[in-house]
Amino acid sequence: MKNLSSKPHYEILDGLRGVAALMVLGFHVLEAYAIGKYGDDSCYYQILNHAYLAVDFFFVLSGFVIGYAYDDRWDKMSFGNFFRRRVIRLHPMVVFGTVLGVILFYFGASVMFPLVSAVPWWKVLAYALLGVLMIPASPGMDIRGWQEMYTLDAPTWSLAFEYIANIFYGLFVRRFSKVALTIFVALAACATLHLTLTQGDVIGGWTLNAHHLYVGFTRLLYPFFAGLLLFRLGKTVRTGQPFLISTLLLVAVLVVPRIGDKSTVWMNGLYEAAVILLVFPLIVAIGAGGTVKSRFTSRLCKFLGDMSYPIYLVNYPLCYIHTGWISDTNYSMSQAGWVPVAVFSATLVISWLALKFFDIPVRRWLSGKSRKK
Repeated sequence: MKNLSSKPHYEILDGLRGVAALMVLGFHVLEAYAIGKYGDDSCYYQILNHAYLAVDFFFVLSGFVIGYAYDDRWDKMSFGNFFRRRVIRLHPMVVFGTVLGVILFYFGASVMFPLVSAVPWWKVLAYALLGVLMIPASPGMDIRGWQEMYTLDAPTWSLAFEYIANIFYGLFVRRFSKVALTIFVALAACATLHLTLTQGDVIGGWTLNAHHLYVGFTRLLYPFFAGLLLFRLGKTVRTGQPFLISTLLLVAVLVVPRIGDKSTVWMNGLYEAAVILLVFPLIVAIGAGGTVKSRFTSRLCKFLGDMSYPIYLVNYPLCYIHTGWISDTNYSMSQAGWVPVAVFSATLVISWLALKFFDIPVRRWLSGKSRKK
């Protein structure tokens, strides 16, 4: 840790957040080649197959960091002040990702997204307003074809659940004793086990229907509040080369191919349950228990941490276009050549520009306005 402000800063956790975001980006770019070839069975053939679990890892990180940042502030801070801070931190990039989704929407017209070309521009703008206000769209309002609740920038679904977790924490869970929080987390772990062993994975959460809401809340409750509990218990792991070890462990569990087949979905579910319930908290404990010793590693962790959130909310509007193009051409990854690399690279460039020229300036401005109130 390193003194950056009134509190030490967990640099390794920042770096891990960036590594996870890069894994999500790689997964979204490469999944186009499985979707186009295998259709509804694509989950069995994904490259970087379990990288979607990075969302669950983000929730563990968020719970830990929220506890660290706010648990000791409630004697001087109201819920309104807390939630305002969270909106300032999270919402500018939600707006940016939604606007980018508007700009690129019609470029995604394809066999994969047959509804796009017939959507009038005013309806796209109406959906942009819903996205900016974090109002989810029902499946019957779909304008793309994937029934996403935030169809202009799909990853916004997890930010909606992040907001819900922050509200739960600020209104109720912050008052929980360690015993009460432990019981709550144990019950959430049971829900995770039930989901993974019956469904075979935790895929879902982005559609406004009963099943996806069940999946979304299950994915949220254990990781987020397990991260909070981990912070409150103060359980960290000290090891040599903590950033390297935690990064290798994170990447390793995310690249494992899907386990089993349709007749043995519980096998893959058991793997995902083990990763979410045990491995992710362990990785956070290693990251929180370690220190960065070299200037290069410190700068790398800061860069990865700064870029993580923009990468997460910028990548999908570009991936819609890429996935649509693959569905039209039916290219394999070797036939696509430089295109996936270009999509990956373009996402990084736009993310950096969004960070430097939108996210940071807007958050500074909003923070200044908030302090004046």
